[in-house]
Amino acid sequence: VPNDPGFGQQWHHVQSGDHDIDSDAAWDITTGGFTANGDRIVVCVLEGGGSNYNHVDLIANHWTNPHEIDGNGIDDDNNGYIDDVNGWNSTGNNDNIAAGGHGTSVSGMIGATGNNGTGGAGVNWDVDIMQVDMGGLSESAVIAAYEYPKVMRELYTETGGALGAFVVATNASWGIDGADPANYPLWCAFYDDLGAAGILNCGATTNSNFNVDTGGDMPTACDSDYMISVTATNNNDVRTFSGYGATTIDLAAPGDNVYLPSGSS
Repeated sequence: VPNDPGFGQQWHHVQSGDHDIDSDAAWDITTGGFTANGDRIVVCVLEGGGSNYNHVDLIANHWTNPHEIDGNGIDDDNNGYIDDVNGWNSTGNNDNIAAGGHGTSVSGMIGATGNNGTGGAGVNWDVDIMQVDMGGLSESAVIAAYEYPKVMRELYTETGGALGAFVVATNASWGIDGADPANYPLWCAFYDDLGAAGILNCGATTNSNFNVDTGGDMPTACDSDYMISVTATNNNDVRTFSGYGATTIDLAAPGDNVYLPSGSS
Protein backbone atom coordinates (compact mmCIF):
# COMPACT_ATOMS: atom_id res chain seq x y z
CA VAL A 1 0.00 0.00 0.00
CA PRO A 2 1.20 3.57 -0.64
CA ASN A 3 2.48 6.07 1.92
CA ASP A 4 0.03 8.81 0.85
CA PRO A 5 -1.53 10.39 3.99
CA GLY A 6 -5.07 10.35 2.57
CA PHE A 7 -4.95 6.72 1.53
CA GLY A 8 -6.80 5.58 4.66
CA GLN A 9 -9.82 7.60 3.52
CA GLN A 10 -9.85 5.96 0.09
CA TRP A 11 -12.20 3.10 0.94
CA HIS A 12 -12.61 2.33 -2.73
CA HIS A 13 -9.07 0.89 -2.82
CA VAL A 14 -8.95 -1.11 0.40
CA GLN A 15 -11.80 -1.59 2.87
CA SER A 16 -12.27 -4.12 5.68
CA GLY A 17 -15.84 -4.81 4.56
CA ASP A 18 -14.51 -5.68 1.09
CA HIS A 19 -16.81 -3.31 -0.76
CA ASP A 20 -13.72 -1.99 -2.52
CA ILE A 21 -11.96 -2.90 -5.79
CA ASP A 22 -9.02 -4.63 -4.06
CA SER A 23 -6.46 -2.27 -5.54
CA ASP A 24 -3.78 -3.63 -3.23
CA ALA A 25 -4.04 -7.04 -4.90
CA ALA A 26 -3.37 -5.42 -8.28
CA TRP A 27 -0.53 -3.35 -6.83
CA ASP A 28 1.17 -6.58 -5.74
CA ILE A 29 1.60 -7.19 -9.48
CA THR A 30 2.11 -3.68 -10.83
CA THR A 31 1.51 -0.06 -9.89
CA GLY A 32 1.41 1.10 -13.52
CA GLY A 33 3.89 2.98 -15.64
CA PHE A 34 5.01 0.72 -18.46
CA THR A 35 3.87 -2.45 -20.18
CA ALA A 36 6.06 -5.54 -20.17
CA ASN A 37 7.29 -4.43 -23.60
CA GLY A 38 8.37 -1.05 -22.28
CA ASP A 39 5.46 1.00 -23.67
CA ARG A 40 4.55 4.01 -21.55
CA ILE A 41 0.86 3.59 -20.64
CA VAL A 42 -1.42 6.53 -21.49
CA VAL A 43 -5.05 7.07 -20.46
CA CYS A 44 -7.02 9.94 -22.03
CA VAL A 45 -9.43 11.96 -19.90
CA LEU A 46 -12.03 13.90 -21.91
CA GLU A 47 -13.76 16.69 -20.00
CA GLY A 48 -15.87 19.69 -20.91
CA GLY A 49 -14.08 21.84 -18.35
CA GLY A 50 -10.63 20.30 -18.54
CA SER A 51 -8.58 19.16 -15.55
CA ASN A 52 -6.05 20.85 -13.29
CA TYR A 53 -3.08 18.77 -14.39
CA ASN A 54 -0.83 21.08 -12.34
CA HIS A 55 -2.43 19.69 -9.17
CA VAL A 56 0.29 18.58 -6.75
CA ASP A 57 -0.90 14.96 -6.91
CA LEU A 58 -1.38 14.91 -10.71
CA ILE A 59 1.50 16.85 -12.28
CA ALA A 60 3.95 13.93 -12.12
CA ASN A 61 1.54 11.84 -14.21
CA HIS A 62 0.65 14.56 -16.72
CA TRP A 63 1.18 13.43 -20.31
CA THR A 64 3.02 15.78 -22.63
CA ASN A 65 3.88 15.33 -26.29
CA PRO A 66 7.69 15.15 -26.45
CA HIS A 67 7.69 15.43 -30.24
CA GLU A 68 6.09 18.89 -30.35
CA ILE A 69 7.93 22.18 -29.78
CA ASP A 70 5.80 24.49 -27.66
CA GLY A 71 4.69 27.77 -29.17
CA ASN A 72 6.45 27.65 -32.52
CA GLY A 73 3.22 27.47 -34.53
CA ILE A 74 4.37 24.36 -36.39
CA ASP A 75 2.98 20.83 -36.45
CA ASP A 76 6.35 19.32 -35.59
CA ASP A 77 5.22 15.67 -35.46
CA ASN A 78 2.83 15.92 -38.44
CA ASN A 79 -0.14 14.60 -36.47
CA GLY A 80 -2.50 17.32 -37.69
CA TYR A 81 -2.33 19.34 -34.46
CA ILE A 82 -0.19 22.44 -33.93
CA ASP A 83 1.61 22.95 -30.59
CA ASP A 84 -0.26 20.09 -28.86
CA VAL A 85 2.19 19.79 -25.99
CA ASN A 86 -0.22 19.48 -23.05
CA GLY A 87 -3.01 17.59 -24.81
CA TRP A 88 -5.71 19.21 -26.89
CA ASN A 89 -8.56 21.70 -26.59
CA SER A 90 -10.86 20.63 -29.40
CA THR A 91 -12.86 23.86 -29.25
CA GLY A 92 -9.97 26.32 -29.19
CA ASN A 93 -7.73 24.23 -31.46
CA ASN A 94 -4.84 24.60 -29.03
CA ASP A 95 -3.46 22.88 -25.96
CA ASN A 96 -5.01 25.26 -23.42
CA ILE A 97 -6.60 22.92 -20.88
CA ALA A 98 -8.98 24.49 -18.35
CA ALA A 99 -8.61 23.49 -14.68
CA GLY A 100 -12.05 21.99 -14.12
CA GLY A 101 -12.68 20.46 -10.69
CA HIS A 102 -14.65 17.49 -12.02
CA GLY A 103 -11.91 16.54 -14.44
CA THR A 104 -9.37 16.92 -11.66
CA SER A 105 -11.23 14.38 -9.54
CA VAL A 106 -11.65 12.01 -12.49
CA SER A 107 -7.94 12.24 -13.29
CA GLY A 108 -7.14 11.56 -9.64
CA MET A 109 -9.30 8.44 -9.59
CA ILE A 110 -7.36 7.12 -12.57
CA GLY A 111 -3.88 8.28 -11.75
CA ALA A 112 -3.15 10.43 -8.72
CA THR A 113 0.52 9.81 -8.04
CA GLY A 114 0.87 6.95 -5.58
CA ASN A 115 3.43 6.52 -2.82
CA ASN A 116 4.62 10.14 -3.05
CA GLY A 117 3.66 11.10 0.51
CA THR A 118 1.00 13.49 -0.79
CA GLY A 119 -2.79 13.29 -0.95
CA GLY A 120 -4.09 9.90 -2.01
CA ALA A 121 -3.40 7.39 -4.76
CA GLY A 122 -4.97 6.62 -8.10
CA VAL A 123 -5.76 3.16 -9.39
CA ASN A 124 -2.49 3.60 -11.29
CA TRP A 125 0.29 5.12 -9.20
CA ASP A 126 2.34 5.79 -12.32
CA VAL A 127 0.56 6.51 -15.63
CA ASP A 128 0.48 9.24 -18.26
CA ILE A 129 -2.86 11.07 -18.25
CA MET A 130 -3.61 12.73 -21.59
CA GLN A 131 -5.97 15.69 -21.23
CA VAL A 132 -8.58 16.62 -23.84
CA ASP A 133 -10.71 19.70 -23.16
CA MET A 134 -13.82 19.16 -25.27
CA GLY A 135 -16.68 21.37 -26.38
CA GLY A 136 -20.35 20.55 -26.08
CA LEU A 137 -22.17 17.24 -26.41
CA SER A 138 -23.14 17.42 -30.05
CA GLU A 139 -22.07 14.43 -32.12
CA SER A 140 -19.49 16.49 -33.99
CA ALA A 141 -18.00 17.99 -30.82
CA VAL A 142 -17.65 14.62 -29.11
CA ILE A 143 -16.07 12.98 -32.15
CA ALA A 144 -13.64 15.88 -32.53
CA ALA A 145 -12.52 15.31 -28.94
CA TYR A 146 -12.15 11.53 -29.34
CA GLU A 147 -10.24 12.01 -32.59
CA TYR A 148 -7.15 13.26 -30.74
CA PRO A 149 -6.37 10.10 -28.71
CA LYS A 150 -7.26 7.98 -31.75
CA VAL A 151 -4.82 9.85 -33.98
CA MET A 152 -2.09 9.65 -31.35
CA ARG A 153 -2.53 5.89 -30.83
CA GLU A 154 -2.59 5.23 -34.58
CA LEU A 155 0.54 7.34 -35.04
CA TYR A 156 2.25 5.38 -32.26
CA THR A 157 1.38 2.10 -33.96
CA GLU A 158 2.39 3.28 -37.44
CA THR A 159 5.80 4.55 -36.28
CA GLY A 160 6.60 1.71 -33.89
CA GLY A 161 6.44 4.09 -30.95
CA ALA A 162 8.66 6.80 -32.41
CA LEU A 163 5.74 9.27 -32.46
CA GLY A 164 2.27 9.52 -30.95
CA ALA A 165 1.22 7.92 -27.67
CA PHE A 166 0.35 4.42 -26.46
CA VAL A 167 -3.21 5.34 -25.47
CA VAL A 168 -4.93 2.26 -24.04
CA ALA A 169 -8.16 3.79 -22.69
CA THR A 170 -10.33 6.89 -22.61
CA ASN A 171 -12.71 8.09 -19.91
CA ALA A 172 -16.03 9.91 -20.25
CA SER A 173 -17.58 10.83 -16.90
CA TRP A 174 -20.30 12.83 -18.66
CA GLY A 175 -23.11 12.28 -21.13
CA ILE A 176 -26.70 12.98 -22.11
CA ASP A 177 -29.31 11.56 -19.73
CA GLY A 178 -32.16 9.71 -21.41
CA ALA A 179 -30.70 10.03 -24.90
CA ASP A 180 -31.51 7.39 -27.51
CA PRO A 181 -28.30 6.00 -29.06
CA ALA A 182 -30.17 5.58 -32.35
CA ASN A 183 -30.06 9.37 -32.66
CA TYR A 184 -26.26 9.39 -32.38
CA PRO A 185 -25.06 6.71 -34.84
CA LEU A 186 -21.72 8.31 -35.69
CA TRP A 187 -20.85 8.91 -32.03
CA CYS A 188 -21.64 5.30 -31.09
CA ALA A 189 -19.81 3.91 -34.12
CA PHE A 190 -16.71 5.90 -33.24
CA TYR A 191 -16.12 3.62 -30.24
CA ASP A 192 -15.64 0.77 -32.70
CA ASP A 193 -13.10 2.93 -34.55
CA LEU A 194 -11.29 3.61 -31.30
CA GLY A 195 -11.40 -0.09 -30.48
CA ALA A 196 -9.89 -0.96 -33.85
CA ALA A 197 -7.01 1.35 -32.97
CA GLY A 198 -6.51 -0.51 -29.68
CA ILE A 199 -8.35 1.82 -27.30
CA LEU A 200 -10.97 0.78 -24.72
CA ASN A 201 -13.44 3.44 -23.63
CA CYS A 202 -15.12 3.88 -20.25
CA GLY A 203 -18.32 5.82 -19.71
CA ALA A 204 -20.03 6.79 -16.46
CA THR A 205 -23.79 6.38 -16.79
CA THR A 206 -26.47 8.81 -15.67
CA ASN A 207 -26.54 10.15 -12.11
CA SER A 208 -30.28 9.44 -12.10
CA ASN A 209 -31.88 6.26 -10.79
CA PHE A 210 -33.58 4.79 -13.87
CA ASN A 211 -33.29 1.84 -16.25
CA VAL A 212 -30.93 2.84 -19.02
CA ASP A 213 -31.99 -0.20 -21.09
CA THR A 214 -35.37 1.42 -21.65
CA GLY A 215 -34.74 5.07 -20.80
CA GLY A 216 -31.55 5.54 -22.82
CA ASP A 217 -28.27 7.31 -22.07
CA MET A 218 -25.35 8.59 -24.07
CA PRO A 219 -22.78 7.27 -24.42
CA THR A 220 -23.26 4.35 -22.03
CA ALA A 221 -26.15 2.82 -23.98
CA CYS A 222 -24.09 2.68 -27.19
CA ASP A 223 -23.92 -0.87 -28.55
CA SER A 224 -20.14 -1.16 -28.89
CA ASP A 225 -17.86 -3.80 -27.44
CA TYR A 226 -15.37 -1.00 -26.83
CA MET A 227 -17.62 1.10 -24.57
CA ILE A 228 -17.46 -0.11 -20.96
CA SER A 229 -20.50 1.36 -19.23
CA VAL A 230 -20.19 1.91 -15.49
CA THR A 231 -22.59 2.75 -12.68
CA ALA A 232 -21.63 3.92 -9.18
CA THR A 233 -21.63 2.13 -5.82
CA ASN A 234 -21.16 3.30 -2.23
CA ASN A 235 -19.05 1.87 0.58
CA ASN A 236 -21.68 -0.82 1.17
CA ASP A 237 -21.39 -1.98 -2.43
CA VAL A 238 -24.87 -0.62 -3.15
CA ARG A 239 -25.95 1.39 -6.17
CA THR A 240 -27.80 4.43 -4.85
CA PHE A 241 -28.19 7.42 -7.15
CA SER A 242 -27.07 6.22 -10.58
CA GLY A 243 -28.54 4.41 -13.55
CA TYR A 244 -28.80 0.68 -14.11
CA GLY A 245 -29.51 -1.73 -16.95
CA ALA A 246 -28.96 -5.47 -17.31
CA THR A 247 -28.04 -5.07 -20.97
CA THR A 248 -26.33 -1.70 -21.23
CA ILE A 249 -24.43 -1.37 -17.94
CA ASP A 250 -21.33 -3.58 -17.79
CA LEU A 251 -20.15 -3.10 -14.22
CA ALA A 252 -20.42 -1.07 -11.05
CA ALA A 253 -17.52 0.70 -9.36
CA PRO A 254 -17.08 2.98 -6.33
CA GLY A 255 -18.38 6.45 -7.11
CA ASP A 256 -20.35 7.62 -4.07
CA ASN A 257 -18.38 9.65 -1.49
CA VAL A 258 -14.96 8.70 -2.80
CA TYR A 259 -11.88 10.63 -1.63
CA LEU A 260 -10.18 12.26 -4.62
CA PRO A 261 -8.20 15.35 -5.63
CA SER A 262 -10.42 18.43 -5.77
CA GLY A 263 -9.50 21.81 -7.16
CA SER A 264 -5.93 22.29 -5.98
CA SER A 265 -6.18 20.37 -2.69
